[in-house]
Amino acid sequence: MTAHPAIRTAGFAGAAANSITASIAASIVFTASLAVPAAEARVTRIVIDEVKPLAEADSGGVATEQIAGRAFGELDPAAASHPLINDILLARDPDGKVRYIATFVITRPKDPARASGMMWHEVPNRGLRRPNVPAERANGDIDLTSAWQGDNAGNTAVRATAAVDRPHYLKLPIARNADGSAVSGDVFGRIVNRSGPGSQPLIVQTNPVPYKPASLDTRQARLVSRVAESTRGEVIGETVIAPTDWAWATCDAANPFPGTPNPSQICLKNGFDASKLYQVVYRSEEAYVLGIGFAAWRDVGMFFKTAKADDTGTPNPVAGMVTHSIARGVSQSGNYLRGWLHLGFNQDEAGKQVHDGLWPIIAGRRIALNFRWAQPDGVLELYQAGSEGPQWWLPHPDPVRGGPTVGLLDRCSASRTCPKIVEHFGSAEVWALKLTPEWIGTDAKADLPLPANVRRYYIASSNHGGGAGGFDTSLPGAGLPAAGPNCPGNNYGAAVLPANPVPHTETVNALRVHFRNWVMRGAAPPPSQWPRLADGLLAPAHKAAIGFPTLPQLRPTVPEVDFIMPVLDYDWGPGFNAADGSGVASLAPPPIRQVLPMYAPKVDADGNELGGVPVVLLDAPLGTYLGWNITAGGARPFHAGQICNYVGGMVPFARTAAERQANGDPRRSLEERYGNHEGYVAAVRKATERAMAAGFLLKPDAERLIRQAEASKVLR
Repeated sequence: MTAHPAIRTAGFAGAAANSITASIAASIVFTASLAVPAAEARVTRIVIDEVKPLAEADSGGVATEQIAGRAFGELDPAAASHPLINDILLARDPDGKVRYIATFVITRPKDPARASGMMWHEVPNRGLRRPNVPAERANGDIDLTSAWQGDNAGNTAVRATAAVDRPHYLKLPIARNADGSAVSGDVFGRIVNRSGPGSQPLIVQTNPVPYKPASLDTRQARLVSRVAESTRGEVIGETVIAPTDWAWATCDAANPFPGTPNPSQICLKNGFDASKLYQVVYRSEEAYVLGIGFAAWRDVGMFFKTAKADDTGTPNPVAGMVTHSIARGVSQSGNYLRGWLHLGFNQDEAGKQVHDGLWPIIAGRRIALNFRWAQPDGVLELYQAGSEGPQWWLPHPDPVRGGPTVGLLDRCSASRTCPKIVEHFGSAEVWALKLTPEWIGTDAKADLPLPANVRRYYIASSNHGGGAGGFDTSLPGAGLPAAGPNCPGNNYGAAVLPANPVPHTETVNALRVHFRNWVMRGAAPPPSQWPRLADGLLAPAHKAAIGFPTLPQLRPTVPEVDFIMPVLDYDWGPGFNAADGSGVASLAPPPIRQVLPMYAPKVDADGNELGGVPVVLLDAPLGTYLGWNITAGGARPFHAGQICNYVGGMVPFARTAAERQANGDPRRSLEERYGNHEGYVAAVRKATERAMAAGFLLKPDAERLIRQAEASKVLR
């Protein structure tokens, strides 16, 4: 077999090229039979770089392959939502268009006849592709992942080609003034929990700060050290470091201060102190037009959903195989979806609706993307954006911050392009990811209504993304680790308590089926379920108000009033539009105007949260499961005693009444609850029946959980 002349391939063997040639040829025939209209999205060219088969055993017996490539797109700055893209007029080519290159990976059945019609459009998280789901491949679903993050730092750095197993990147322009001169402004970077004589990079979460200094002259920057920062943004012990005592350079013991010039690292004359945080403010000329990522991700999705071929004749490898699509993102990429929809990007350049469904997972904020000097990798550190403006779906006033009466669905409602939406959260999103203003507004006076096209589900007492699951994972010595996990973030530290094992897996498996049926068949999913003020299940986020018990493994006052990560009302400068999270951030770092009131779910006598969907391990608990943890001291002491980012923790129950009484534990022991191993298995069986009846557990998962409980070491 010879390759089709219209197919541009690179970087894979002839056999793979022949495979995709035959497969695409078949899909073209399939396309013609369906008479799919030409696409309006402005992807002008695609290039296929790699094709890899997946084992049929991992895809439910369906022959499946993955296709990696690059999409070349162009935007009309005046079309659809494009005028909302910050600095887009400073990114134009001489012909007035704005261009980008975005990587993509498609997972698809090789036989178009096996295609279900569903496409899941994934948003990469910090450039990393989310593994697609074997059950979806078995269904014949298509999975598309495409790039959106164009800051070109760390995992999102631009490379020559795309690959199935490599991070995604978006190549886009840097803003330039009309005369070609650079756009400049102040940005900031931070170094935390680092020690020794060597130089250190500026990190946001786990990737480098994307903006380099315009000058290596330290007199044009300001470096300070800090002894402490509270969760409320209070700064303790700030000291200015003289320009002569540091350098933009790489250094170590063999190459001491001032080291070798390097715009990405800082070298300190007297070395770094692990007990302090270091913050630098400097001038940069690398103003990436990051908001293009909203349009690029949209257009790649619309191209593969609707197009027959690109402008040069290269066929769309899934042409005619897609009838419905759901956008999906987790954590950072879920925040991306909320911002993407809010700015109106679920319509293409021609005004057509792009996706039928939107699934922002464990994401209660909006991505910090569409403003100058944005740091989209930012999550929890002080001065990171993402909680500005409305986080709620329907129009509602913002009386505390004085914002307008707006909601995330305003623009798609006006254009009639709103999708069906499912959102689900765990406790970590409440305690560390600033979730509850989405539920009760900034003044926390009343539950905000949900529109008919949105379902909301809360997985109580759970970690960010869920834990490992199982039953022995809650038993000391049988699976529960003795040491706490690392706290995600910028070298944050480790946790005091072992990780929370409460899973999201089974709940998500059920939600996936419901959402797919809602979009493809119109079958409504279960009613929304989350803790509400009206039900008396939400209270100010501290020990007394939520009813948290005093446990011997924790300090008696936790969680204190200032333990939760609150929403901070930042002043980003006069050119920043907080309602849209757009514009120019001119104050670095931003002053804090005020701290918003934060609420959390109430708990039962064990300390487990109330108001969530049924989860087997919570209905048959083996301990207290927390959506929060405490940061330990040790080698990374800066955040010691504070909340451990978005890691959950667990405090196991004692086995016997005598053991708990000896430890001063107020919670009933395992024996007092369940009697023996058979009693625990019976409790698990009852919990599976409740979860299935409510629609949050599939029968195969229920049967597996019962088998796991029978095989566990609980009360053996």
